[in-house]
Order: sequence, then structure tokens, then C-alpha cells
Amino acid sequence: MRRIATEYPERGQMRLVDIGEPPPLQPTQILLRTRYTGVTNGTERHALLGEHGFTRYPSRHGYQQVGQVEAVGAAVTEFQPGDWVFYGQYVGHRGWNVVDVACTDPYSISSHLCLRLPEGMNYRLCALFGVAGVAMRAVRRLRVQPAHRVLIIGLGVIGQFAAQAARAFGAHVTVADLQLKRLEVAKTCGAHRVIDVDMQGMEPLQDGAPYDCIIDCAGAPDLLQQVHDLRLLAYRGVVGLIAVRSRTEFPWAMLQHAEGSLEASCHFSLDDLRVLLYFVQQGIIRIEPVVSHFLPIEQAPALYETLRDRPGELLGVIFDWGEGEGE
Repeated sequence: MRRIATEYPERGQMRLVDIGEPPPLQPTQILLRTRYTGVTNGTERHALLGEHGFTRYPSRHGYQQVGQVEAVGAAVTEFQPGDWVFYGQYVGHRGWNVVDVACTDPYSISSHLCLRLPEGMNYRLCALFGVAGVAMRAVRRLRVQPAHRVLIIGLGVIGQFAAQAARAFGAHVTVADLQLKRLEVAKTCGAHRVIDVDMQGMEPLQDGAPYDCIIDCAGAPDLLQQVHDLRLLAYRGVVGLIAVRSRTEFPWAMLQHAEGSLEASCHFSLDDLRVLLYFVQQGIIRIEPVVSHFLPIEQAPALYETLRDRPGELLGVIFDWGEGEGE
């Protein structure tokens, strides 16, 4: 069992640190041995750069771990040693985790967030269930329905999975981004219409307007003004703000004329993970096309330099902790 974790000692820096041995288990706790972890690109980069309120150092960030149950407390019945699980609490990248599994509310983000993974899964790909879970929760909370016209702006990992989740719920999905490679991934995964904003600008988005749901995974400062100016929002439509921000400004008329709403969504619940797992098992949501890097945890320092300096080179990133099979 690895005794290391990723940590930001100061702004712009990442290191691996020793976290020692796990403590004895309490009755409602389980011990997880980490096999794979996934990078949460946006959140971890904001924290690395000290943006949007992330100002405490040293600190540890991330919420995507896949591991096996190593041991269980005396009162635990839901999990058994050897089970493969996805673990989604905000604990960073760690070689082991002790998790209290007493809170089982499927709809609360305060539950244990341990999802047992069925046999036959590609366990390493499940390391991106966190960002996919964020996207799934957003699509569900924003009430995406069959035949809705949905626009996804920004095709990082959460935007990619938001597009797939919206399509899974029966929507017609338009995606927009500045990077051709990311647009190609979205098209491969089922997006109906792709817009290269770098080459075409925002105006082509009007051809598919108005949109019942606009999901912002980019966080561009002037985006909401453009939504208003181009009249992209449908009557009683919703704009979902998923990208992290420190401050948001928008024209009141954008919502007043459409009687629309502006909403945010955060993290995910066990029920969101349950729905995600179903769509992945059915092949409706695909993870592998979204993965750009799979590498040993020892290479994490170099990866975080790329995340800091050239984030556009990364999409889905998965660390292998060298602790066994699972592909």
C-alpha cells in the first residue's frame, strides 16, 4: 500500500509527500487501497495557481479515486475486502483512504460517496467518474429532457461528459470550443453539432438557437453578455454555470425577456454516480475517448507542470498507483 500523496506546498508547486500508515479502523470505517486516481483539471489548476479563493498552502486537492477495500470495520456490511470502488470525497490523490461509510443517503453529497464497481468494468477508466459525476448532476439538476436543445460551451473533461450526459437524456446537443481536438472528441462521443469558436466565432451558435439549456463549462467573463446579445436562450430556458468563478455579471434582460433562470451545480451524489454507472455499462457514456494521459503516479510532478503552464494539452488524466490489475 503506497504511503504517498500529492500536495501543493506553495502557489504553482506540486510535490509527493509521505502520509504514513493508516490508523486502526473504527466500526463504521473501511480502508481503501488506491489503484487509480483521476485529475480534476479545472479545480486542481485553480488551487495550484491560487485562484478563486484557493489560497491555503500546503493543501491537497482532487476527488477521483478508484481502489479496493483492504479491510472493514466491525459494523460494516455494505462492503467487503476485495471490492472495487470509486471514492468521490474531496481528499486529493492518496495511496490509501480511511472512509466512514455510515452516511448512506443516496442524494446527499455528504454521504460516503463510495460506489461499488461491478465485475468486468475497466476500473482504471472509472477514475474519471468524479468529473463525469459532476456533469451528470448538472444535467439532471438543469432538467434536461428529451428533444431539448442543449448548448455546451467549453469542452474540458466536465464539458465533454456534460455533452454525453445531455445526449443520454435525449437532448439535441451542440458543443462549442476553441480547440479542434476537443471538438473531435465530442463528435466521436455523439455530439450532434460542433462549433469551432476559434475559426467561426460565436455567431454560428444562433443557427441552433434558442436553446432550452446552456451549460457553461468555460467561464469566459463575457459569455453571459454574448448569450444575451445573440439571443441564445429559449423562453423559460436555463443557463447552468458549472465553471468555477470568483464573480459573475450578467445582463438582467437576458433572464427577464425569456423568464429564464441562472443556476449552479456542484459535485455529485451516490445517486448521480448510480445513473452514470448505468449509462457507462450500456455504452451510452464513453470514457476512453476523453482520456489523453495515463501515467504512473511518480510522473505526477511533471504532469502538474503541464497543468500549470499548458493546460490545453490535457484532457482526461489518470494516474496508475502500481498496485495491481484492473484494466
